[in-house]
Amino acid sequence: MAEDAPAGDGSAVREIDPEALASRIENGERVALLDVRNRDEVDAWRIDGPGVELTHVPYMRFVSARATGNPADLVDPDESYVAVCPRGAESAEVAAALTGEGAEAVNLAGGMAGWARVYRRTQIARAATDATVYQYRRPATGCLAYVVVSDGAALVVDPLLAFADRYRDEVAELDAAVETVLDTHVHADHFSGLRAVAGATGATPVVSTGAADRGVAGGVRTVDDGDALRVGDHELDVLATPGHTTGSISLVLDDVAFTGDALFLDGAPRPDLERGEDGARELAGTLHETLTERLAPLPDDALVAPGHYVPGRSPATDGSYTATLGELRDRLAAFSESRETFVDRVLGSMGDRPANFERIVAVNLGREAVSAEEAFELELGPNNCAVATE
Repeated sequence: MAEDAPAGDGSAVREIDPEALASRIENGERVALLDVRNRDEVDAWRIDGPGVELTHVPYMRFVSARATGNPADLVDPDESYVAVCPRGAESAEVAAALTGEGAEAVNLAGGMAGWARVYRRTQIARAATDATVYQYRRPATGCLAYVVVSDGAALVVDPLLAFADRYRDEVAELDAAVETVLDTHVHADHFSGLRAVAGATGATPVVSTGAADRGVAGGVRTVDDGDALRVGDHELDVLATPGHTTGSISLVLDDVAFTGDALFLDGAPRPDLERGEDGARELAGTLHETLTERLAPLPDDALVAPGHYVPGRSPATDGSYTATLGELRDRLAAFSESRETFVDRVLGSMGDRPANFERIVAVNLGREAVSAEEAFELELGPNNCAVATE
């Protein structure tokens, strides 16, 4: 739904709320996106989806057109656009200018910063477990988190600091209480909500022994391969799945495997964020063992619930970003490649590292502090924890 708001030059402009835009995209609607950022910004991080059609015209071209001609000449006169920029100011001017010339355009309120605050929840209906499982997703980055509810108790998996209060409040609405909060690994792409959720709810914070060995501070409980975590009437088995990091773990709840960053729906994680390029080859080999040996005993109908998804990817039939392990074994080359072929491909496909990852890791280990607003600013941008999709 679009509402009137003032543009930077005082003219009126219609705006669409980022949550409303997310609903349109997830419903498969066609969206004509007019991105007025610089080309490198668009290439690095953009709004995507099955029905999104991107038109890129830099803001300064509109400034020039307003001075010398008609800015509407830069776009399709028969199109209805959603204009976007970093924070909503420049795109508001563009949308107002286009509207003034008879074109149809609304502004994305808050720009890409507003888009980064969108957070959605879906119940995973495909799971056979009788526990209630919710998947939380951040369309701006593809980060996924989970809440498992059973008999009045809840476990939060891989929470984001920016949305720590959401888990507490929405679990309370389910007449449950967060008793355990767990990180599957030391995150390098976003600030963990592990301590914030634990502090807000009194829950026990949990990490793997391997993560604790890296220096995770703050009175956490540790778990190892073969351990189990109880949530109400259910137990989740801990499975060591190293490769992305040395201490990465997954959780298995009945037919659901929360794989963290060990396995994605479109490929494998990058192995260089913990030990750098020098240690990446060894960890890539470990990752191959995780995929072909550690996950091998799980049945084909196990539902993989990963830690990230590719923004713009179409969801499953229940609206979640999940797939069966059998689907992934058939679709991803990683499960059939030799170790050497897999390692070489992974090392050659890593691309840029996540922005500010060293600072993010230091904060997630508990060695540095960061305010909520600073954390949000440092997280802005694309998520680069995966290698190229397969």
